[in-house]
Amino acid sequence: MAVNLITLTDVQLAYGHHPLLDHADLTVQSDERIGLIGRNGAGKSSLLKVLDERTAPDDGDIKRLGGLRVATVEQEPMLDETATVFETLCGDVNESEDWARPARVQALIDELGLDGDASIAGLSGGTRKRVALARALADEPDLLLLDEPTNHLDFIGIAWLEKRLLAAQCAVILITHDRRFLDVVTTRIIELDRGRLFSFPGNFSDWQRRKAEWLQAEQQQNAKFDKVLAQEEAWIRKGVEARRTRNEGRVRRLEALRRERAARRERVGNVSLAIAEGKRSGKLVAELTGVSHAFGERIIVRDLSTTILRQDRIGLIGPNGVGKTTLLKIILGELAPDQGQVRLGVNLTVGYFDQMRSKLEEHVTVADTISPGSEWVEIGEQRKHIMSYLEDFLFSPARAHSPVSSLSGGERARLVLARLFARPTNVLVMDEPTNDLDIETLELLETLLQDYQGTVLLVSHDREFLNNVVTQTLAFEGDGHWGEYVGGYDEWLAQRPEPVASLPPRKQGPSAEGQASADDAAAADGRSKDPATSQASVREAKKKPARPGRLASWEQKELEEMPDAIAAIEGQQAELAARLADGSLYRDAPDQVEDINRQLQELEDKLATLFERWETLESKQAG
Repeated sequence: MAVNLITLTDVQLAYGHHPLLDHADLTVQSDERIGLIGRNGAGKSSLLKVLDERTAPDDGDIKRLGGLRVATVEQEPMLDETATVFETLCGDVNESEDWARPARVQALIDELGLDGDASIAGLSGGTRKRVALARALADEPDLLLLDEPTNHLDFIGIAWLEKRLLAAQCAVILITHDRRFLDVVTTRIIELDRGRLFSFPGNFSDWQRRKAEWLQAEQQQNAKFDKVLAQEEAWIRKGVEARRTRNEGRVRRLEALRRERAARRERVGNVSLAIAEGKRSGKLVAELTGVSHAFGERIIVRDLSTTILRQDRIGLIGPNGVGKTTLLKIILGELAPDQGQVRLGVNLTVGYFDQMRSKLEEHVTVADTISPGSEWVEIGEQRKHIMSYLEDFLFSPARAHSPVSSLSGGERARLVLARLFARPTNVLVMDEPTNDLDIETLELLETLLQDYQGTVLLVSHDREFLNNVVTQTLAFEGDGHWGEYVGGYDEWLAQRPEPVASLPPRKQGPSAEGQASADDAAAADGRSKDPATSQASVREAKKKPARPGRLASWEQKELEEMPDAIAAIEGQQAELAARLADGSLYRDAPDQVEDINRQLQELEDKLATLFERWETLESKQAG
């Protein structure tokens, strides 16, 4: 039976005049895997710090289960550079008296293919993240807090983490921009928006649907409120009539309405993305013929021939450390291959999005990073003031004069995008652009890249982003071989040969990706895992379609009443979703959560039946 691990009641936290938690309520239960989402700077990481007691709230009440064990993996884990991997994972066994820990640690080292004797100082970002995750899992906590756990992980690492979290015996709260990861792992989504916490049962896809319903209901409620306020303001402006009627109660009501309207924190504007496209390149961007390259005995590319044309959007995918960045440099002519030829097109103007943000100068202000020595930015044929342009990327005028060193990870990512898009390009090279961006900005960036008239070369481990952006995929297939595929991540998954393993096969077992690949291959071949199902499908296909006919009077009446019936069910769904969005429900009446979810499922089933019946009747009516 699930128990409450942590309960936050009326919690407040602010930095300066910016409230991150505004009378927030939250209950975390022992069997939950919660995805915490919200815009950059909304306070998600600060909430994790409140939960693991690194930060004390300004006000409010927090109750924790006695003896609660919490483990946290930060976005950029701090590890002892002088220690080995084994020492980092084991810690001081004598201090904790956890004699079984060394065995757990060794099992995790074997599972992840880590070198226990390796020094932390020499590890890559992806390996450091694996070590930090393994250390948290070795703690066997009651509550696991993860801040952007998929950053720096490759597909194999992400699949491993998904499998681990699905089998975890602890509650999990994770912050991530990876929408596919949220869909696979989470059982509840909590959105932090303008200091308030909104709870939605289910995964990310469920949240998208219910959030749309909730926003529509909020918009309608605000419109009604504003209408009443406007009427009362008009009444009070009459002055003489208001004093003559001496309706002091109505005056007090107007004052209350004004206070409520002032307290309503409007949603921060959306990031507005536009790109300065340079002079059109030639049709050919790059042609590689028999290209091979190696560092010592390590082969990066072996006999690769490919052609990249204008408006291609190519995704480079593969495990960490296989040489994706090196291949990019070869494609762009920045690195000469050991063998083969690279022919570049004409009029190429290349813009880079650097994964490590290494080209940002820490002491320079945000404004000077975008447009040094000038107050104007040219975006295509439009000339914008630097402050207006930065506001498109959610930088306030005050923030525009701050040094780069003061920016958060999300702000740095937006700044790199702002600088990249302010300069004319016809080739965009983007190395892990999704790290640190919130989901809304990701979706806007996807749209921008889809409409971009130049060429995009993209390195990413964000599966949904790859699906939505790229038209072709270059995938590492081992021993320096790169395969070419039409489409994004899912298309590659369906067509690829045996997966390239970077974790020891004796510990892995079938991954979620490997199973998906097998299922896709079976579907492509027209095979079914269940022969009875295939035979039933054949029999179903051989049935003759029913003859169309006129609608009976009762069927006509049923068809006419269906829109109202559907609207009524959708209204009930919106009402129930609004109740679930109230975080206090999980604290005050957790037994009602399951009942509301059951009602929502019943309504969903009714709605599906109604739509199916509606389609049947309309088809019959159309003959």
